Amino acid sequence: MISEQSWVDAQLLWDYHQMHHEPRPCSVAIGLGSHDLGVADATVDLYKRGMVPLIVFTGATSPTTRERMPRGEAVHYRERALELGVPSAAMLVEPNARNTGQNISFSKALLEEAEVDVSSVLLVCKPYEERRAYATALKLWPAVAVVCASPSLTFSDYVNSIGDAGTVIDMMVGATQRLLIYPARGFIIPQSTPDGVRTAFERLCLAGFTSRLVG
Repeated sequence: MISEQSWVDAQLLWDYHQMHHEPRPCSVAIGLGSHDLGVADATVDLYKRGMVPLIVFTGATSPTTRERMPRGEAVHYRERALELGVPSAAMLVEPNARNTGQNISFSKALLEEAEVDVSSVLLVCKPYEERRAYATALKLWPAVAVVCASPSLTFSDYVNSIGDAGTVIDMMVGATQRLLIYPARGFIIPQSTPDGVRTAFERLCLAGFTSRLVG
């Protein structure tokens, strides 16, 4: 049973992790692989709205997606996009990335190999991964302008779409921890973290939402 305080704290993290960027036309959209096919749907929507001429789907598998997406996250995303009417020629697949840093660096290498001129990137990911994706991209690919996007859902609607509130909160707690510790490891640029967000993170850790923390 998730306490009322944990719900309040989780909502605070949810709001913090979203960058609230206004989507605008970019050179390419990069859909970051995950367990959530909604990311593929959001990427397709942006393509159909004319925001990008090209999509890169990136991602191998993880313990979370191995059974759900056995052919790899990027491959399943591409298949979903084909079902939704995106032509094959408008997509590239990067099937090897296993973390956000590799999502960015491997996609960058793929686009360079394909001789695609990139000045701006529309990063599409889960709503609670926007800030970390942004901070990672600015660290690894500082030459491009980065705009973040994600499925447009409230926290409660997102939890309902996934069907497991505990897992969503665990993942948000893990994403918050990475924002706090990864700058010192050279993985991301630093992000300002309000005291209230830190307090909410600490309370959620004490409440047991720790399965996605890193050592």
